[in-house]
Amino acid sequence: MINLNLPINAVSFGQVSTAVLKHLYDLNKDISLFPIGNIDLSTQSFQDENFVKWINQSVQKANESFSRKEKIFKLWHLNGSLQSYSDRQNLLSFYELDNPTKTELNIVKNSENILFSSKYSVEIFKSFGAKNIKYVPLFFDKFNFSQSSKKYFTDNRITFNLVGKLEKRKHHGKILNAWAKKFGNNKKYFLQCSIFNHFIKPEDQTRIIGSFLEGKVYFNIQFLNFMPNNIMYNDYLNSGDIVIGMSGGEGWGLPEFTSLALGKHGIILDAHGYKGWANKENSILVEPTSKVDAYDGIFFHKGSEYNQGQIFDFDADDFISACELAIKKVEDSRVNINGLKLQEEFSINTFLSNIENYI
Repeated sequence: MINLNLPINAVSFGQVSTAVLKHLYDLNKDISLFPIGNIDLSTQSFQDENFVKWINQSVQKANESFSRKEKIFKLWHLNGSLQSYSDRQNLLSFYELDNPTKTELNIVKNSENILFSSKYSVEIFKSFGAKNIKYVPLFFDKFNFSQSSKKYFTDNRITFNLVGKLEKRKHHGKILNAWAKKFGNNKKYFLQCSIFNHFIKPEDQTRIIGSFLEGKVYFNIQFLNFMPNNIMYNDYLNSGDIVIGMSGGEGWGLPEFTSLALGKHGIILDAHGYKGWANKENSILVEPTSKVDAYDGIFFHKGSEYNQGQIFDFDADDFISACELAIKKVEDSRVNINGLKLQEEFSINTFLSNIENYI
């Protein structure tokens, strides 16, 4: 019996959880499941009534027969993981900063094992004395994402994709400002931005983005609305030629990783979770220059019990140089062959094999 405590929703944790469940379902595994929050499968590209039935039966099984003496595999934030169903919790989490708090370290202490998808996070926690820390890389979600044969544009434009929810940590402002100054209103290049953030009011997002662009409007920079399902998001990732991954702190970087695995070229900051899958063979790497405080007054608050520390920063000129190198890569070949290799290197089978001891 595999005991699981997972979110099944539309955000990154939920996407990883649902892919794991789908694979276990295909393998006909017997599981018990405690969902975190409401079950929401609306984003999934696959629709299978028997899968939904299996999930509901697994929830009922957990409620009727689970014992706290059994180990459980949980996927969630550190914040909220001190509360658990088992005395033997094995937690997989994403961690993005560099200064674990006493509360976060206590959560680690009270788990059988803590698994991070970033070697950098593992090293950070070990440097603070944590012993039960393991590295487990994530995987390519084959259930929702695949290469498309569609032709998205009739001209010969080169399209950049900017991904991730709008927030300071991801350096969207610095990226937009630098890209607009170099490529703005140049019909050869387009920038598609899928950076909508549910936790920020739409009018505030418009104001924030306007400040990044210094009040100017560019015909070749497009801001896309929220995409309610993975079929649409798969189209978005496939429609670009170059993905921009310059976030200052990530536990993995799912949309950037997925884009490379779909054969897109990538401009990637050589830091944190990105280093698990981005290298000089499959990406244009940008070296970080320093660190800056992560606090933004929205998602990261100085003095909080969680999420304290700094993120990596970069030089805008280095980013633009990487853009120019990426353009040359696209002109040579629209397909990043070394990126495609990530699908096999980081498969769902490899992931489950890595966490076998914890489930």
